[in-house]
Amino acid sequence: MTDAAPLRQRLLSIDALRGLVILFMLLDHVRETFLLHRQVSDPMSLDSTEPALFISRTLAHLCAPVFVLLTGLSAWLYGQKYQGRGDVSAFLFKRGLFLIVLEFSLVNFAWTFQLPPSVIYLQVIWAIGLSMIALAALLWLPRPLLISLALVIMAGHNLLDALHFAPGTALQTVWALLHERSWIEVSDHLRLRITYPVLPWIGVIALGYGLGPWFATAMAPALRQRYLLRAGLGALLGFVVLRAANGYGEQPWHAYDSGVLTLMSFFNVTKYPPSLLFLALTLGIGLLLLLALERVGQRRWIGVLAVFGAAPMFFYLLHLYVLKMLYVACVALLGLNHGAYFGFDSVGAVWLVALLLPMVLYWPVRWFAGLKARRRDVAWLKYL
Repeated sequence: MTDAAPLRQRLLSIDALRGLVILFMLLDHVRETFLLHRQVSDPMSLDSTEPALFISRTLAHLCAPVFVLLTGLSAWLYGQKYQGRGDVSAFLFKRGLFLIVLEFSLVNFAWTFQLPPSVIYLQVIWAIGLSMIALAALLWLPRPLLISLALVIMAGHNLLDALHFAPGTALQTVWALLHERSWIEVSDHLRLRITYPVLPWIGVIALGYGLGPWFATAMAPALRQRYLLRAGLGALLGFVVLRAANGYGEQPWHAYDSGVLTLMSFFNVTKYPPSLLFLALTLGIGLLLLLALERVGQRRWIGVLAVFGAAPMFFYLLHLYVLKMLYVACVALLGLNHGAYFGFDSVGAVWLVALLLPMVLYWPVRWFAGLKARRRDVAWLKYL
């Protein structure tokens, strides 16, 4: 194998993993669009969540942690291309601001179709944007210190779960942004819903940046793959040990007469904000998937996944508007069939739509990914 081949496979596996979790995200957003009458809690209530719905939601848990980790990793790779942390820091700061503006505008409108908005939902794009701005400062730390800080944030933030501040105070506002999923009252006509408190995600993006040297051109593929295997298995082992102890950072799991319910209880973890166990489970699986995708080699389906991963922000905006238009069309043609909502009667219908939509969305995403690759002289394209 030539030197160029492992290099291509290393980068292709990153795009392919990003594309895979994007498709899991699509599944979850189809659920949120067409199962509005059956919203799930965080963590999920097993009394009202059937196994198919539980599996669908749990698969989607991979999306944000893996995507944020790969954002940090991609920032390191960007620095290797442009030769300098200063360039990376400036890019992260500007792109972080760009993503925050997108969350307040195009993304929020895609969810609500309401102008002017009465509620602005600060979700994953907001969290990635703020995390990028934080990484713009943190990347100047020595790598061992950066990784140590990332692990301390990820492992230690659950110690702060009991900390709360009086609603409406400045401290409560800051704490909501950092660690507490809650509401911020901006005015009589506008509220902010903090869905993704950002503190744990700063740890994840910093860890991704710290893992960057594993993907350096000088790193032997076999050694990188050994590191990925050890890190992935180590994270999953940590999850099993801590979860079995029924302690830190999570509600207890229970043994039921049904083995399926017992497994569901064991893997029922908290996303908002992501607990240590949530991150250990999802990042462990994510690292092993990255290893598997690199080892598989250049297959056609890997290339298809990589297309979605090469233009993630374009796909994100496109799929939100497509889903909203589909929902509006269904309401217009079929009416409301579940109280105030139109919705599917089964999780199987959600899966069917989630399998069909990528076949349609692939072509515009492929076009845009090609445009980004060809027109590197167009500065704004690299922000999408």
